[in-house]
Amino acid sequence: MTNQPTDQPTDRFNEEKSVYTVRGSDKPDLEAGVAAIRNVLKTLPVRPGVYRMHDTKGDVLYVGKARALKNRVTNYTQVARLPRRLQRMVAQTRSMTIVTTNTEAEALLLEAQLIKRYRPPYNVLLRDDKSFPFILLREDHAFPRVQKHRGARRAKGQYYGPFASAGSVTRTLNALQKLFLLRSCTDSFFANRDRPCLLFQIKRCSAPCVDRITADDYAELVDDAKAFLAGKSTEVQKKLGEAMTAAADAMDFELAAVYRDRLRALTFIQSAQAINAEGVGDADVFALAAKQGLIGIQAFFIRGGQNWGHRSFFPAHTADVPEGEVLESFLMQFYEDVPPARLVLIDRSLADETGLIEEALSERAGRKVTLKVPQRGEQRKLMEQARRNAEEAIDRRLAESTTQGRIFQEIADLFELDEPPNRIEVYDNSHIMGTNMVGAMIVAGPEGFRKSQYRKFNIKRPETTAGDDFAMMREVLERRFARLEKEDPDRTGGEWPDLLLIDGGKGQVSAVCRVLQESGVEDVPVVGISKGPDRNAGREHFHLPDGRESMLPLNSPTLFYLQRIRDEAHRFAIGAHRAKRAKAFTASPLDEVPGIGPARKKALLMHFGTAKAVRGAALEDLERAPGVSKAMARAIWDFYHPEA
Repeated sequence: MTNQPTDQPTDRFNEEKSVYTVRGSDKPDLEAGVAAIRNVLKTLPVRPGVYRMHDTKGDVLYVGKARALKNRVTNYTQVARLPRRLQRMVAQTRSMTIVTTNTEAEALLLEAQLIKRYRPPYNVLLRDDKSFPFILLREDHAFPRVQKHRGARRAKGQYYGPFASAGSVTRTLNALQKLFLLRSCTDSFFANRDRPCLLFQIKRCSAPCVDRITADDYAELVDDAKAFLAGKSTEVQKKLGEAMTAAADAMDFELAAVYRDRLRALTFIQSAQAINAEGVGDADVFALAAKQGLIGIQAFFIRGGQNWGHRSFFPAHTADVPEGEVLESFLMQFYEDVPPARLVLIDRSLADETGLIEEALSERAGRKVTLKVPQRGEQRKLMEQARRNAEEAIDRRLAESTTQGRIFQEIADLFELDEPPNRIEVYDNSHIMGTNMVGAMIVAGPEGFRKSQYRKFNIKRPETTAGDDFAMMREVLERRFARLEKEDPDRTGGEWPDLLLIDGGKGQVSAVCRVLQESGVEDVPVVGISKGPDRNAGREHFHLPDGRESMLPLNSPTLFYLQRIRDEAHRFAIGAHRAKRAKAFTASPLDEVPGIGPARKKALLMHFGTAKAVRGAALEDLERAPGVSKAMARAIWDFYHPEA
C-alpha cells in the first residue's frame, strides 16, 4: 500500500488538503474490490472530503462526498447491504483517490465539479451540457449596448439570465430594442457610422452613433431597460403612458405615436409570459417526475417576476437511485456553471441535505441562496405547473423513445445488423476544387446527436490527391480507426461504432471497406447513402458492401431519420470547410516566419506595404524597419534566402 500525492481538481481546493491514492489487487471480482477499499480505510481520516473510485485501468467509476470519509467509505465494505448497482461498482473498484476538505459544503461543491469533469458511469449525470445564454448590457462604452452572451462573464456590464434557450433571449432582445431603442452594434461599427443604420429606420435604435439622441437621454433609456429586466415593468409602463399623454397634449402626435408603439411592445411581452410569476421575484423552479424508469426534471427561470423560459432535463444513470438523491445531484451539477437565483423552489424535501445544499450554493454565489418547498400561494401554483410540465415532458420523451426504438430496429433489419445500433458514425467530406479539404464525422444514437463527439479532420497527407474524394475518405477512416485501436483496443469505452454511414455510393463504400480490412477491422458494418436519379432527395439509394442496393418508401420515418443524420454530417463538414477557408483568407506569408507575431507582422506590413515586398527586401532595409532588431532582420532574411 502506498500513499502519494495526486492531481488537485481545482485551485479553489488546494489549501489544507491531503490526497491519497491507494491501489488494491487487479483480481476482477467483488472480493478484490472490497479488499482495495479496506486498504484505503487504514489511512482514512474522520473528516469531510470527496472520494473517487477507479477501475483496473484507472478510469473513474464513481465520485462521492462525505461528512466523515472513514464512516462513509466503510459502508462499501458491507456488501450485503448495498443495492445491486453499488455491488457492481465495488466489484470493479481497484483503487481510490481521496481529497479531504475543510467543510462538507466544500466537499459537495468539489463532488459536483468532479462529476462534470469525469462523467463516471455510476453517478447521476446531467446530460445537457449546453451553456445557457444571458443578456449582457455592456457598460464599457459611453453608450451601453445590449447583446446576447454565452460563456465566461468577463466583460464589464450587467448580466441578466439564465434564459432557457436562445429563442427566449432573442424575443427579450427584440422587446428591449422596441421598448428602449438601445444599440446592439459593435463598438467599431458604432465608431464608423456617418448616418443612421436600418435599425433606426425601423424604430429599434435611437442612433446615438450619429447624435440623434443625447447622452443623458440615452442613459435614461438604459435605466429604464435595467428596471424592465429587474421586473419593474409596471413602472416602465406607467412612465411611457405619462410620456405619451404629455406628447399628445403638446400636439406632438408623431412623438406620441412613438410612445404608443413602445407601449404596445411592452404589453405584448407581458402577455407573452406563459407563466404567471407575479410576486415571485427571482427564482429557479425545479419539479421532478418519474415514469417507466425515466426521470425528468422541469426547470422554470423566473427573474423579476418574468418568465425567462423553461427547459426539460433527463438525467442519466438514475436506475435504482432515490428520486431525492437524483434531484440533489442534478442541482449541484446544474449550478456548476449557472449562477443560482436567490430563491430555489423544489417540489420535495431533500431531508438532511437541504441546509447543506443551501450552504454550498450560497458559497458559490457569494450571497444567500434559499432552498424551499412551496406549500401555498403563487409559489405553490408555479410548482404545480412545473410538475405538470415535467410529467408531460416525460410522456413526450417516452413516445419519442418508442418511435426511435422502432426506427433503430428497422435500421437493424434493413442493413442486416445483429441488433439495433447504439452508435452510428456518419462521414462526409467538403472542399472546393481540392482546396481547404476537410473530412467530418458526426455521431448519432437513440438519444439523438452526440455533438460533443463530433470530429473534423484536416486533410494533410501529401499522398492524398487534392479533390480525390476516395483518397480523402481513406485518410479520414485510417486516422479514425488508428486512434480507436490505440485508445480503446478492447472496445470497452463505447467509442466503437455499430454502423458507419458514408455519404456516397459504391465507390466510397468500397474505399472504406478496404481501409477497414487493412486495419484488421472486420465487424463494423458499412452502408453508403446516395441521392437518387437527378440527385432527387427522397429517392435515396442505400449501398451495402456486397453490391446490393435498397430503397425505402417516400413516407418512411426511417428514411427521414437517415436523411436527417446524413444532412447533419453534410452541414458539419461544410461548416468546417468554411471555417478553414475563412482562416486561409486572412493568412499571410509572414505567418510562416518563426518569431513573427501579430505586432511585428503589422509593423512590417505598414513599413513595406505587402508581404511580397518584405520577402524581396534587402537585409539593410529589414534592419531599418521599426520594431525589428538586427537579429530578427537576419532571421527574416535567412528564412526567405536559405541558399545564401
